[in-house]
Order: sequence, then C-alpha cells, then structure tokens
Amino acid sequence: MDTDCLVSFGIAGGLAPELEAGTIVVSGQVVSEGYHWAIEPSARQQLSRFARSIGAVEGLVLGASTFLATQIEKKQAWAATDALSVDLESDIVARIATTLGIPFIVLRSIADTAQRDLPPAALFRLTTGGKPDFSSIVAAVLRRPVQLAGMIGLARETAIALAALIGPARALHSLVTTV
Repeated sequence: MDTDCLVSFGIAGGLAPELEAGTIVVSGQVVSEGYHWAIEPSARQQLSRFARSIGAVEGLVLGASTFLATQIEKKQAWAATDALSVDLESDIVARIATTLGIPFIVLRSIADTAQRDLPPAALFRLTTGGKPDFSSIVAAVLRRPVQLAGMIGLARETAIALAALIGPARALHSLVTTV
C-alpha cells in the first residue's frame, strides 16, 4: 500500500498568545532550525478549506528539538518564527513527507498555552511505548512539591486539548483520502 500523505497529529505548545487550550491548529508549513517545509499551493487551498470546516486556526508550526518550557522561550520563538504552535514531531513528519514527495498535514491541539510555564516534572519524554514516565514525574514532584499546582493545571489543559481532537480526527479521514 502506498502512502499518499503523512499527518503530524496530537498536542502542541502554544506560541501565539491568543491561543487557548484546546485550540486546533492546522498547517501545511513547518519551520525548524534552518529548514522550512511547505505543501504545494493546490494542497494548501484544500487544507485551508478543511481548517475552516473544523473551526481551526491555520498557520506556521515550529518543529523544535527540545521543549519550550517557559513563557519567555515561547515568546522568543513566536517573535523569531511567527509560528502559532510548537511540537517535537512535526518537523520530522514534514521532512519525511517532503523526501517521499508527498504532502503532509499538521493537526495539533494546544495543550500548554504561551502564558504557561511548564513545571520541570512535565519535561520528561515519553517511554519507548509512548506513555508518560509516571515514576519519573512523581519523583520530580516529590523533590519539588511546589510544582503540583502547575502539574494539575497542565493536566486539565491537556485533557481539554485531547478532547478537542476528537471531531477533527474524524474529519481528517475524509481530507487525507482526497489530498
């Protein structure tokens, strides 16, 4: 089976200050250190129609190699790139799709806004199975209990972001089969 399109799907950090938790960002453009990937103009028009149909905002996405954990880092990234959101995977998807000569789509929901500093306990990467490393997170919170309020707020916003992805995930199927 041939692949016709790659999708970067999930949650992201907000860079644009007006984006709230659960805002859906759709993009066919990704920037990262020294690179800029963009889908063809004809596919971009179709992607714009899709974004409007699901009530998403459309704009540039930053693919970062590390977490942007503070409001200052997010503000600097937004000023430098004009990207709406940041994640750790979209640049990989865009690079692979471009190498294969196929389009890519970024569909992300904002989980941590530009106004949120991420608590240090939230900065652990996922396990190889794709799950949060709960033992490391709990140990970090126990070392610095003051993080607990921030972790609870982040968990609440992440739940909002994940719930917001349900409708767009269903709609994405129809778009991917026509891109």
